[in-house]
Amino acid sequence: MNRRLLIILLSAFVIAAISTYVVWRMVGARLSVAKPQASTTVVAAAKDIKIGMILAPTDLTSIQLVGQVPPGAILDKKNAIGRGVISNIYSGEPILDNRLAPIGSGGGLAATIKEGMRACAIKVDEVVGVAGFVTPGMRVDVLVSGVPPGQGNSQDTQTKTILQNIEVLSAGTDIQKDAEGKPQQVQVVNLLVTPEQAQILALASNQMKIQLVLRNPLDTSTVTVPETAMTNLFTGGVSPKKPTTVAAPRKAKATAAPPFTITVINGAQKSEEKFVSPGGQQ
Repeated sequence: MNRRLLIILLSAFVIAAISTYVVWRMVGARLSVAKPQASTTVVAAAKDIKIGMILAPTDLTSIQLVGQVPPGAILDKKNAIGRGVISNIYSGEPILDNRLAPIGSGGGLAATIKEGMRACAIKVDEVVGVAGFVTPGMRVDVLVSGVPPGQGNSQDTQTKTILQNIEVLSAGTDIQKDAEGKPQQVQVVNLLVTPEQAQILALASNQMKIQLVLRNPLDTSTVTVPETAMTNLFTGGVSPKKPTTVAAPRKAKATAAPPFTITVINGAQKSEEKFVSPGGQQ
């Protein structure tokens, strides 16, 4: 073999060996510095779990999470079994404590009611029931229509917005949407309200007609809306002034004028004559 070629091959092997050794030392140094991240076993959903369900052992599984554990993650299945679900949980998703109802509160609609809030059921007509927006999670305004107390005329019917930005908790007996998110025909809608708002709804539902108005869930502002009267529809939004009756002036009672006396002197004779004002009698 050519001596010169042999020297070149040996030099190439030596350089490759040195390069390999240097790379191995650098990678080994980095691997020794990097500490392996610990994994934690957490409880997860074994299948899709709908809101209102009560967790059973068959609904749960365990998964390994590497790195930081999400706040509120449940590590033991016994802390989740028997608790109601207040938010949909999907298969393989870690189960967090804030997605479940408190221990002992059960499931269903009651478990979805937030602390300090109430579920108030109101009856809606067929138009509202099938209008397409009375599905859980939607936001509505509540309007009432009727004749104010003390005004018995049907022309005095007024409409007023009594509640704004109210969450629909359930529609009928369902507290979740169907697979396609379509509404169902219902006659009763449960709204999530405060105790004070529940009293307003209870009073309005007994005395007046209630109408729900859909709003954008991202629009949380509350505006001042003046009430609208039936007469406003025909007067351009301005209530006509009611005619005022002017009392006729009272006639003054005629009073008799006092008589007056004229003294007549004729020479040495003197006499007096009495007269009354015109229109009177002597």
